[in-house]
Amino acid sequence: MIELAHFQVLGAALFAIGLYGVLARRNAVLILMSIELMLSAVNINLIGYAAFVDFTEAQRALGQVLIIFVITIAAAELALAIAIILRLYRNRSTVNADEINLMKF
Repeated sequence: MIELAHFQVLGAALFAIGLYGVLARRNAVLILMSIELMLSAVNINLIGYAAFVDFTEAQRALGQVLIIFVITIAAAELALAIAIILRLYRNRSTVNADEINLMKF
């Protein structure tokens, strides 16, 4: 039988993998993918919590709306970040986070 702890362990593992990807990678696309992995880990925790905690139907629906909201924000963030990364690649010919120094004069 699957319990809430299984969802929490899976979410924590995915979040840790995503955090490692954000901190260790230098490619902007891989950093973006790691951020999306971290958002998916949060959604797994929310789904597990909503499934196993004794909520009323209105509270359970609110949890599902929150998950849909997080997915929508993640999609908008992904579209904007990909557009920025494409513009950086066209201007600088690299997506390496160490070589992008647009704020320096």
